[in-house]
Amino acid sequence: MIRTRFAPSPTGYLHVGGLRTALYCYLFAKKNKGRFLLRIEDTDRERFVEGALENLIDTLAWVGISYDEGPYIQSQRTEIYREHVQKLIDSGQAYRCFCTKERLDEMRENQTKMKMAPMYDRKCLDLPESEIQEKTKAGEKFVVRQKMPYELIKFKDLIRGNVQFDGKTIDDQVLMKSDGFPTYHLANVVDDHLMEITHVIRGEEWLPSTPKHIALYKAFGWQPPEFAHLPLLLNADRSKLSKRQGDVSVEDYIKKGYLKEAIINFVAFLGWNPGGGEEAEIFSLEELEEAFSIEKVHKAGAIFNLEKLDWFNWRWKKRLFNLELEKIAKEIDPQVNITSGRKDQLNFVFSKPENEKEFITTRGKKLLAMCNNLLPKEYSSDESKLLKALVTIEEKILKDPKETLAHLNFYFRLSDYPQELLTHVKMGVDLNRAAASLKAGKEDLEKLENWNLQTLRETLMKTVSRLGVKNGQIFWPLRAALSGLEFSPGVFELAWVLGKEETLKRIELAANKI
Repeated sequence: MIRTRFAPSPTGYLHVGGLRTALYCYLFAKKNKGRFLLRIEDTDRERFVEGALENLIDTLAWVGISYDEGPYIQSQRTEIYREHVQKLIDSGQAYRCFCTKERLDEMRENQTKMKMAPMYDRKCLDLPESEIQEKTKAGEKFVVRQKMPYELIKFKDLIRGNVQFDGKTIDDQVLMKSDGFPTYHLANVVDDHLMEITHVIRGEEWLPSTPKHIALYKAFGWQPPEFAHLPLLLNADRSKLSKRQGDVSVEDYIKKGYLKEAIINFVAFLGWNPGGGEEAEIFSLEELEEAFSIEKVHKAGAIFNLEKLDWFNWRWKKRLFNLELEKIAKEIDPQVNITSGRKDQLNFVFSKPENEKEFITTRGKKLLAMCNNLLPKEYSSDESKLLKALVTIEEKILKDPKETLAHLNFYFRLSDYPQELLTHVKMGVDLNRAAASLKAGKEDLEKLENWNLQTLRETLMKTVSRLGVKNGQIFWPLRAALSGLEFSPGVFELAWVLGKEETLKRIELAANKI
């Protein structure tokens, strides 16, 4: 059975890179019907941060990543590591080192001056047992170092392919510190073996540690797991993602109001892409479980693009909001079969005018809750108009509620606009065509008694047919007249929101400009 683990250190709030590692480990296990474990590697007591463990667990729960086993706490397993390090000492694969900090500093300084890579010189490797016993009895502090094999260490990384290191260039790492706590390297390997981890998925920064770990597996006589090293997360300037250039903890983005669905979706695409373009990038956690493949994780660093996160957040707001729409539609008409497309939403309202009030009340009030404190009080004096108006600019609100007023103002305050706005060369709308279209549209709308989206569309489509012109030659000047803007909702929606009196008034104002 496939078994993966996420093994963070509680040295701060969960980093977005850590969330990506957890997510990929989780998805790989779920895709392969395996198990996902959580292990807390807290043996570095000097860097331990109070509250970090609780934040880690809470954040994983918030985004929906559940673990099948754990959390295992390494600081509660120290006796296990001591037993295993003693086995390495007994087999000659590790040794006690009594060198002081001062000697080690001097050694490294001399090596640097000689342009050598700083490495332990193995002074304590062959100490006689009698000297070891004497130093131990005297209370001299020591660490336990791994005896690195001087041989070529090879392995196949699931992302990077064949990798090899020369054992002679790798330091005799410390396995057990003088305080009796294991280092990351020892505890990591021992736990991965005892917990039967089959695949170690972690960040690229751990790649240089892999030969040390493989050597440890060999020293114990164990079969190593498969390794996959994820690409680095980079800033836009391709420097390594760091706090100096912006927020890096998941907590920061939660506080800013990003949806958990957007965060997970965004993080999944930091180094992985199933292909298919932008429209094939929206995945729920459940959908990611089906789609994820380690083979499609990239080698190159992944750019942390906040604009992309904003895009995911907007798309997810739309998706979740449209799911609510489908629920509303079903409550109004259990027989309706509605998709999430904007056209289908409006067609639902077009199809049965009697549904309009309930639909707009429910839909509009949800939108109003997002931006109510940003709107002038006078806009609420005509609630029906306001709710309809909000529905027509729904996508703008979902993208950025703070911009609502800018997209809404024209419904309540028509600004002065140039005559040229009523024309459109590519559509074949000159001033004469605009004048004729405004006149015909006004005449037909004046006769309309039942003012709703369906009847407005039917009426203006008949206007197009009566004049024998293209849709845009009628709709462009009318839309410009009603909004005073180059870009706005469609003409049916504008007239529907403004109501008959205001619509005819604005068309008359436009006609007077020509």
